[in-house]
Amino acid sequence: MKALMCNDWGHPSTLTVEEVADPVAKDNEAVVEVKAAAVNFPDALIVQKLYQMKPELPFSPGGECAGVVKSVGSKVKNVKVGDRVLGLTGWGSFAEQVAVNSAVLMPIPPEMDDVTASAFVFTYGTSYHAIKDRAELKAGETLVVLGAAGGVGIAAIEIGKALGAKVIACCSTQEKLDICKQHGADELINYEAEDLKTRIRELTDGKGADVIYDPVGGKFSEPAIRSCAWRGRHVVIGFANGDIPKIPLNLALLKGCSIVGVFWGDFAGREPHEFLTQMIELFELLKAGKLKPHVANTYTLDNAKDAIIELMERKVAGKLVVLPQG
Repeated sequence: MKALMCNDWGHPSTLTVEEVADPVAKDNEAVVEVKAAAVNFPDALIVQKLYQMKPELPFSPGGECAGVVKSVGSKVKNVKVGDRVLGLTGWGSFAEQVAVNSAVLMPIPPEMDDVTASAFVFTYGTSYHAIKDRAELKAGETLVVLGAAGGVGIAAIEIGKALGAKVIACCSTQEKLDICKQHGADELINYEAEDLKTRIRELTDGKGADVIYDPVGGKFSEPAIRSCAWRGRHVVIGFANGDIPKIPLNLALLKGCSIVGVFWGDFAGREPHEFLTQMIELFELLKAGKLKPHVANTYTLDNAKDAIIELMERKVAGKLVVLPQG
């Protein structure tokens, strides 16, 4: 089979498409023929050895996929050959086939196409866990989303609205802000042209934000935390900016606010029952038309590394998807 391979740690531009052996399912695994695999920010980090998970070389990146079960191991009971499934793989999905622990496979709703399915689990799962579970966002509260035009950002906007919150989307360009408006954002802030803290205070009548959703880090985290309301929650998703900020902890004391960490991949492994419960709730919101994944473009395996680079350089609004069979 063909796969996009990482043979040594480095920039995504060094990845190569190669012929490799077909995977064979172990006892608790299923081999999935990959129809679509979404690109996520950790894909750029993992090939540079900058992510929490560090697979052995060589490997194929790609943390989630949608496809069809091709074979199953002797102990697999929850899926069978021919099933359409979503898989949370960690890595390995930028390939024509991938072997996956069957525990992280779930059926694709009949009404969902492969591209949409592949772009759903990681971003919407992360955002739902962060906003509903970790931040405990309530109807009537204000949610501020940094990096709001990215995959997890758009998901956060839609989930915030579905939960009854006022949503303020923050991005670096008007084009990105326009996309956020299309996905339901109530207010918009261009944080490259406007003072983030001041605008959040203005848009909340001086109260501040109840929840800050932060997948960006860098220079925006501290002014965002300074704009938290009393008992606010600053939810740490990741560091797309590249810099991990050093936050003065007296801010948490003075505002009575919380800094809440979100490691969704670890949550899915440690609390599989709660993970599946949240995914079922998300599928219900999708079926009700409250969630609309935004896929910006699709790629073949031959240009999949370009998709990773575009995402890493923050040139994309929404999700990019690799089609290994294309």
